[in-house]
Amino acid sequence: MKVKVIFYSMYGHVYRMAEAVAEGAREVPGAEVSLLQVPELMPDEALERAGAKQARAAFAHISVAKPDDLADADALIFGTPTRFGNMCAQMRNFLDQTGGLWAKNALVGKVGSVFTSTATQHGGQETTLTSFHTTLLHHGMIIVGVPYSETRQNTLDEISGGSPYGASTIAAADGSRLPSENELAIARFQGRHVAAIAAKLARR
Repeated sequence: MKVKVIFYSMYGHVYRMAEAVAEGAREVPGAEVSLLQVPELMPDEALERAGAKQARAAFAHISVAKPDDLADADALIFGTPTRFGNMCAQMRNFLDQTGGLWAKNALVGKVGSVFTSTATQHGGQETTLTSFHTTLLHHGMIIVGVPYSETRQNTLDEISGGSPYGASTIAAADGSRLPSENELAIARFQGRHVAAIAAKLARR
């Protein structure tokens, strides 16, 4: 049973969340989990100006995804930073290349899930996740979120991402805040939950 975690990360926050999602998925017996990143669209000079080139070097070893990589997975878990309340251009560009898969119904019945990162508490986490779901539904995928009991939102002890729509983190406007243990725990649960559901479906 194959689970693929496909992400775009500029400064490393989504990458760290992707690692946690993959950790959770690997806890499910029989899960073969791989981590892939979508292609970068920004030129090196722009990344340098944005201070992202060095950050991206930390996960340069992660293979770059191709649309056809989605076809043999039982579950696909996507991670994207927010751009004005939507997925980033890099992820949108990648998904816009999956028309051939759509035409062949290649993703119908697969489990799909999404996680995200924003700079601020109310920076579009939920709109990014739910608007991403639209693309997955067009592909005929089965969307899995995070049960509210696992979102850890019933406590006011700390500021934290996480919602029924998926795991999330808050990076701060300058990117200085790393995913908290609470946020990583939600991400690990999401990976484990998605993989467990995919395993049940695979056995049917």
